[in-house]
Amino acid sequence: MAELKYPRKVVLGEITVRDGFQHEEKFIPTLAKLWVLEQLILAGFKRLEVTNFGSPRGMPQFADAEELFKLLRTSKKVQDKLPEVELTAVTIREKAVDRAIRARQEGYGPDRILMMVSTSESHQIKNSGLDHKAYWAEVERCIKKAHDAGMKFNGTVSTIWGCPIEGPTDMKAALEVTRRFLELGADDIEHADHDGSAPPNRVYEYFSMVLDAFPNPDLHIAHFHVTRGWGLANVLAALLAGITHFESTMGGIGGQPANFVDGVPVAGTGSYYYQDPNIVGLVCTEDMVVMMDEMGIDTGVDVDRVLEIGRMVEKIVGRRLRSECIRTGRIPRGPTGHK
Repeated sequence: MAELKYPRKVVLGEITVRDGFQHEEKFIPTLAKLWVLEQLILAGFKRLEVTNFGSPRGMPQFADAEELFKLLRTSKKVQDKLPEVELTAVTIREKAVDRAIRARQEGYGPDRILMMVSTSESHQIKNSGLDHKAYWAEVERCIKKAHDAGMKFNGTVSTIWGCPIEGPTDMKAALEVTRRFLELGADDIEHADHDGSAPPNRVYEYFSMVLDAFPNPDLHIAHFHVTRGWGLANVLAALLAGITHFESTMGGIGGQPANFVDGVPVAGTGSYYYQDPNIVGLVCTEDMVVMMDEMGIDTGVDVDRVLEIGRMVEKIVGRRLRSECIRTGRIPRGPTGHK
């Protein structure tokens, strides 16, 4: 009998509290963020994005970055589990890296930070304010700073399959960005489709190239948006190529940092590429976990608890989100219920 070949065990990074909430046009209460992080840890997730240490003037959703880290580090609910959990903060610019390092030195900061390079020069400038030459110099300094502070460093590659500003891109350029990150000492690489430009065949082609060039699957994380509805198809394509690390958000929320929060216009990322929050998010954690479970893949998380968290995240953001499985549930296993 013909059978698909794919990894039977994966590592999932849950990034709702950072990437998911950053697109919301209301401030998500700090205690709600803490609740989500605690529940995700209790559900079994070992890799979480907590916040963004960028300027709170431009991204007020993250004005509570230090407070949230302090609350999580001292949470009695998950304190015994934190040694096994990797907490990440986004730090696009060097000032944010320095802020994360101060938090780390004070005993509550992140285990890992993230900087991002786009293959597209215009997107790089829009995202960071620097061209490639200047940004790579900053990355090199920041990798050393992070390692000296005892933190891991993630290099994120963006605009792999297309750029919302320039249009089509060359996937080979992303391989070179990956190579440079690794040569500078990055600990792992997030390969990101930030605007839903990647069809499944090109996802398979790209990750096959990645694993040919850099064969250690623990180095590579797949990050897909669902702007055109291809998210889970792309997860399957990446699995078939041999990828074992994935990122997602509850309800499939997320997108560029909002430019309007709690009734106040803010910088965010300027004009949206997509203004409707119902079309701009990421792969949905709940649906991906259920799909993988049905495929016999060990996700390391409690599927039923994930669905419960998803229902509560809808209440936190105040609207119906993308998950189908929080309503349809898992596939029944006969009269006695689930496995």
